[in-house]
Amino acid sequence: MDIELGIQNVARPVNFSTDESADNVSQAIAQAVADNTTIDLTDDKGRRIIVPKALGYAIIGSETKHAVGFGTL
Repeated sequence: MDIELGIQNVARPVNFSTDESADNVSQAIAQAVADNTTIDLTDDKGRRIIVPKALGYAIIGSETKHAVGFGTL
């Protein structure tokens, strides 16, 4: 699943993919915002993404896998 996080006063968003479900990511973000703490997520390569308290927005992509190859029209 693709995630895009916008940070206040930062020109470019943070983009990454994760194996977590949309519900887990949404819950982690909501909890961090409610507690006024940093957001701590892990991408699909095992790297930790730690976002400061100044979250501007979050876009959580779909969990559907995209087909690879040529399709017919």
